[in-house]
Amino acid sequence: MREEMKKKDSVLIITERFYPEEFGINGLARAWQTKGYEVAVLTQTPSYPFGKVYKGYKNKLFQTEKWQGIKIYRIFSLMGYTKGVFLKVLNYLCFALLASLVSLCIGRKYKRIFVYHIGPLTQALPAVLIKKLFGNKFYVWTLDIWPDSVYAYGFKKRALSETLLDSFVKAVYKNCETVFISCKGFRRKIEHYAPDAKIVFSPQWVPDDLDFDRVIPHESLKKGFNFTFAGNIGKVQNLENVIRGFARLPKDHHQARLNIIGDGSNLEHLKEIVHKEKIDNVLFWGRKPLKEMPRWFEGSNVLIISLIDEPIFSLTVPAKFQAYLASGKPIYCVMKGEVADLVTSNRIGFVSHPNNIEDIKVGFEKFLSAPKEELEIFGRNMKSLLNNEYDRDKIIEQMTKIISPLSIST
Repeated sequence: MREEMKKKDSVLIITERFYPEEFGINGLARAWQTKGYEVAVLTQTPSYPFGKVYKGYKNKLFQTEKWQGIKIYRIFSLMGYTKGVFLKVLNYLCFALLASLVSLCIGRKYKRIFVYHIGPLTQALPAVLIKKLFGNKFYVWTLDIWPDSVYAYGFKKRALSETLLDSFVKAVYKNCETVFISCKGFRRKIEHYAPDAKIVFSPQWVPDDLDFDRVIPHESLKKGFNFTFAGNIGKVQNLENVIRGFARLPKDHHQARLNIIGDGSNLEHLKEIVHKEKIDNVLFWGRKPLKEMPRWFEGSNVLIISLIDEPIFSLTVPAKFQAYLASGKPIYCVMKGEVADLVTSNRIGFVSHPNNIEDIKVGFEKFLSAPKEELEIFGRNMKSLLNNEYDRDKIIEQMTKIISPLSIST
């Protein structure tokens, strides 16, 4: 059903990551632009995941550009944040400060402020400031729970820091008109800080740039039985245990191959493990463009999703989950919590405990010994789950009606 604007409406999206970086907010911004909104984005110089400025961009203090009719305000990004915690935190604070200063100049122009919360919640600070000064409506789409994720990444709880973080999180959520959550488990966490907050489940969907129609398998995956992990390669992805579980497979499973596609801070360490422990059939392919991923998925027999055993990650559904569903390839879940429940209850793969290397090995064996018919059932169930729970158009429509119910006529 076609939708038309009754009157021009505007939204400013605040996010650390935006095109050409590959995140779901790109698709949402395009969708709102197509619906007739005046959409603008306040973001950084693109540099993720390598911590280097993208080719064709300059790391200026402030600059503007246009992409598909969307005005983009870009501010300076502190490089080197992949090399240590100090620079990473400094970059978070740098964005919060510079974005707040820019917000003082542009905030009044936009009726609604929408924060794409992936990473630090500090990026919501400019939105709170705009609301306090100009009375704009403020919404946040939370894909990462604070302060839990802060501690999960290694920061120790201290009385003072815990008090400050808790107060900051409460202030952000209490100022929101609506908190959109990407994972159902986030609800009780947010209710703890803001009991009266309006919370709406709005999961991520398959990235717009992924096309699984008539996909030809990638030629690199034509041999053997291919297990594939794709995505960011950091410490929380728990790939050390995945690799060591794979290494325990008996020699008669020599056709099994473990493919690791992506880049990140833990990549070289994983390569050292494979080299020093002489683990066969583990292949590192590096980072690949998002548009190529359907071919890599199509050439795989099983796709791996894994995270370390931390309470926050038991609530988290990584963005790759929806892309995996769209591929129709069974999922090997090496983590606890919400994803494990989805895999088990919908019969789309097998689950292993993230800390038990022997159990991880057994999971690999289950796939290798599973009848072809069972793997095909997993694939069909994945398509059903994708269509029922993660329909892109339905989710965007839901979010649009909430942030601007009077601006759209159906």
